[in-house]
Parts: sequence; C-alpha cells; structure tokens
Amino acid sequence: MAEEKNVQEAQATKDTKKKKKKVKGSGKVGKWFREMRSELKKIVWPTRKQVINNCLVAVVVIALFSIVVWGFDQFATAVVHMLQTLGG
Repeated sequence: MAEEKNVQEAQATKDTKKKKKKVKGSGKVGKWFREMRSELKKIVWPTRKQVINNCLVAVVVIALFSIVVWGFDQFATAVVHMLQTLGG
C-alpha cells in the first residue's frame, strides 16, 4: 500500500512538473494564441443555405450595378458623339 501511494505521488509530481513547464513557457505569444482560440470558438458560422443565398444576392446586385454603369457609359458616349457632330 505504501508503494502504491509512492507511485501515485511520483506520478502526481511528474504531472505537476509538466503543467508548470507548459505554463512557464507560455508568454505573450502563448496568451495571444489561447485568447484567439477562445474567440474562434465563439464564432457562429453561417449554414450552407445562408452562404448560397448571400452569394446569389451579391451576384444579382453586382449584375444590376454593372447594367446601370454600362447604361450610363452608353448614354455618355452618345452625348459625346452628339457634341462632336454639332461642333465638327
């Protein structure tokens, strides 16, 4: 029984030394990584459906905006050509 207790104490001492080494070796960089890891666990990731929906909305908005810019460009080009024919 005494031997069993000594073995348990020796194992506890080894575990304590390992823990101390880990804590002792961690400085500002280790703290930063631990904090970053805890913050990443708080993230609520969107579902696949939400990602697809958001992508489709973005593509539609970009397409509409592109059409508006193209229309303005066509209008501006027509105005410039008209001014060139009047002045030329």
